[in-house]
Amino acid sequence: MRTTTLGSTGLEVSRVAYGTWQLGGDWGPFDEDAATAAIRRARDLGINFFDTAQAYGFGASERLLGKALRGDLARDRDSIVIATKGGVRPDGGGRDASAAFLREGVEQSLRALDVETIDLYQVHWPDPETPAAETAGALQEMADEGKLRHVGVSNYDAAQMAEFAAVRPVETLQPPYHLFRRGIEAEILPYTRKHGIGALAYSPLASGLLTGRFDENTRFDENDWRSKATAFTGDALRQNLAVVRRLSDFAEARGHSVSEIAIAWVLARVDVALVGARSSSSIESSAAAAHITLSDDELAEIEDIAADGVQIEGASPEGVA
Repeated sequence: MRTTTLGSTGLEVSRVAYGTWQLGGDWGPFDEDAATAAIRRARDLGINFFDTAQAYGFGASERLLGKALRGDLARDRDSIVIATKGGVRPDGGGRDASAAFLREGVEQSLRALDVETIDLYQVHWPDPETPAAETAGALQEMADEGKLRHVGVSNYDAAQMAEFAAVRPVETLQPPYHLFRRGIEAEILPYTRKHGIGALAYSPLASGLLTGRFDENTRFDENDWRSKATAFTGDALRQNLAVVRRLSDFAEARGHSVSEIAIAWVLARVDVALVGARSSSSIESSAAAAHITLSDDELAEIEDIAADGVQIEGASPEGVA
């Protein structure tokens, strides 16, 4: 597995990271044993970077991840980088990046993961009701106490990162990024590069759109957030599925899957791609993308194919209505 140094953190991480939103219940039912096997298979493949969040089932995803990694954590804690996120209240309570709520959340995450220190703690969403100085100051205090090794943000824009950085450095950013969602390219990615901020993109497969597994007749479980997302309905979906079919032909001609090409495209632009998997076969396919180097000509051809797509906007990750 190819690795990279994540921004200014000094952490050496796998370029493909295992994301666990799908293990919190928002993607419908799943087989916990199969998910545990997928996490362990990720380790076999050389993945050492795992991302979760308090809001993914409010402890459910963190507990499952900690349990699946328990053996490796006990044998060699430093061989695994665990990232989690906080600042979202349960039961639709909204964003809360206040000092008190973040401290409570860190303690809950430490217990759920069953670790003494969180390698990377990220503010899940900017909170317009809490001054950035309060948020950043609280996280710095917990880093000084040894509860957190590094601090990052998720879903922040450049101005919000700059405000946070006035108190303590932003070490990483986690934004949504894929061929159908490229809004970070104008200002956000240039800011991260200028300031040495590690970029770890979530949703590189457009929450399944870029896997080639869906068609116009695909239906999602009512408990799956995608059943209510605008990216998975209407003319935009049909147009983007046509792009995916062309990308599939491009990938097949090179001996790859469309998923592998989509992830490799993201990795040509950011440090790390976060992929979710509920089965061992899914993480095997995603991990393979880390070993693909796309040429300039191939990147240009992908751009031409994707030009016919409809860019997804609205609430992250995929234009939830």
